Amino acid sequence: MLVHLLVTGAAGFIGSNFVRYWRRRHPADTVVALDALTYAGIRANVPADVPFVHADIAGAAAVLTDHRIDVVVNFAAESHNSRAVQDPGAFFATNVLGTQRLLEASRRAGVARFHHISTCEVYGDLALDDPGAFTEESPYRPRTPYNASKAGADHAVRAYHETFGLPVTITVCANNYGPRQFPEKVIPLFVTRALRGLPLPVYRSSANRREWLHVDDHCAAIDRVLHDGRVGATYHIGSAHEVSVADLATTILDRLGLPHTLIESVPDRPGHDRRYLLDSSLIRAELGWTPTIDFTTGLDQTITWYAENRAWWEPLLDRSAVDETAWA
Repeated sequence: MLVHLLVTGAAGFIGSNFVRYWRRRHPADTVVALDALTYAGIRANVPADVPFVHADIAGAAAVLTDHRIDVVVNFAAESHNSRAVQDPGAFFATNVLGTQRLLEASRRAGVARFHHISTCEVYGDLALDDPGAFTEESPYRPRTPYNASKAGADHAVRAYHETFGLPVTITVCANNYGPRQFPEKVIPLFVTRALRGLPLPVYRSSANRREWLHVDDHCAAIDRVLHDGRVGATYHIGSAHEVSVADLATTILDRLGLPHTLIESVPDRPGHDRRYLLDSSLIRAELGWTPTIDFTTGLDQTITWYAENRAWWEPLLDRSAVDETAWA
């Protein structure tokens, strides 16, 4: 069956990669891209032949009816933890209120599926020596304004399913990496600074770890959920591959043949989470998804992409809203 798909946050990192993925895998479907084009939204991320709507998710109602949308995939979010410390109100406005308005518009339009992208950070963090992992039943314990705003969005999505019967699914993902990620995030930040011979700012809690998931594996998992996932269900999408911030910095420098003396210790961001790890056994067992891109290969490909696409990221450097050395 042909699908009319609305992708919100489509000019951002994961959203734009998802648009490209979906068109490769499902060329007969109609994809409409929507993005507010805030500082991290890049119009050129969306292929020129994809219908594009420049709008905030809070004003998407007309798009749903005009384009006869069947499925909404909501990537739209403010997502940079450091910026959320400086401007928390923007995060609650977009991530909570914006999501609620998109849910309401989707309910009124009678969409067949509303899929929402969440983050492992809604659960708070794990101790570095904790042998466990977050499951779909773990309690929400957000520690930062960004975490809390994404948690609020998740609650709104579930409420619209329980109260109004809106057919929803949620996926909770690990830290993503890959091409077209705005250079404020840690991997492109480290790579683009290293390529310019600049210091890599590493928080003093450098042993803190993240679980890393290639964006293409993330897109493939969402595809499985949209086609075969249970309505009302939440699925974790993770790789089980953890890397500390310190090891990430040294690995990137080693790949580029640069000295470790480029690592610069900076004060921790307020609310700096120690560790996230997702138990993704449900989606693997129920839907048969597994990641296919190992971290070493994926990181090498990502570093190469940034090295070969300076014309994409160099104009973005002045847009970054956060000085990661400012926390002192």
